[in-house]
Amino acid sequence: MTDYTPFSIKTGLSEGPALLLLNSLGTTVNMWEAQLPLLEQYFCVVRMDTRGHGQSATPPAPYSFDMLMADAFGVMDSYGLASFSVMGCSLGSMTALGMGVQNPTRIERIVCVAARADAPPPFKQSWDDRIAVMDQNGVAALWEGSLGNWLTPAFRAANPDVVAALKTDFLATTNEGYRGCAMALKQLDVFKDLCDMTVPTLFVAGSEDKGAAPATMEIMAAATPGAQFVVIQEAGHIVNVNNGEAFELAISAFLGMNIE
Repeated sequence: MTDYTPFSIKTGLSEGPALLLLNSLGTTVNMWEAQLPLLEQYFCVVRMDTRGHGQSATPPAPYSFDMLMADAFGVMDSYGLASFSVMGCSLGSMTALGMGVQNPTRIERIVCVAARADAPPPFKQSWDDRIAVMDQNGVAALWEGSLGNWLTPAFRAANPDVVAALKTDFLATTNEGYRGCAMALKQLDVFKDLCDMTVPTLFVAGSEDKGAAPATMEIMAAATPGAQFVVIQEAGHIVNVNNGEAFELAISAFLGMNIE
């Protein structure tokens, strides 16, 4: 344990059920902006920037999922929230799964968006390759490749303002923060624990996602007792941004929200 505290924001209900939102690698708390009007009607919503991202400070790399989970639990402790649901995307989802395995009495529900649960050799090599590019040219050199998987071409063409905002947040990621999270991802090893998951879990995949393909996530859901699985059509890796309306419909019943 350390005294490190990530940046966080609490909005929505002053009391009642709590929901923690965890961002993907290269994004910030802003990635959930479109969902806030809905979520804040039903939850005390806590968003946090992963270490090295957005407004959070950057401790020295390497990072581990134990560190990322401790950061998240520490944020909720700081608000006096003993139990809560967690919704994450990619890196955030992987952290959420680990939290559910590690401390299931505190986690009420998990929405796991665009994630995988293990780190096979090609996955590990992809992070080594990205770190090498970053070491030569900085994190900005990774933007175009990330964007290509994050959002479908049609969405990018129709929403240049959304793309610009995501780019601003991506470039706010420090080199050391990106490196630390990439090193944690290389150690990802939660698949073996999914069979013991007792927290109700919804797995959400984007139909066009190459990094966390629907087939991969369906296997994760099948390994998790009682889990639900849904594919959002016309969506890349950042599912909630790429097809927000379909995403909100997909998570609504699972999280106890009544929307049409």
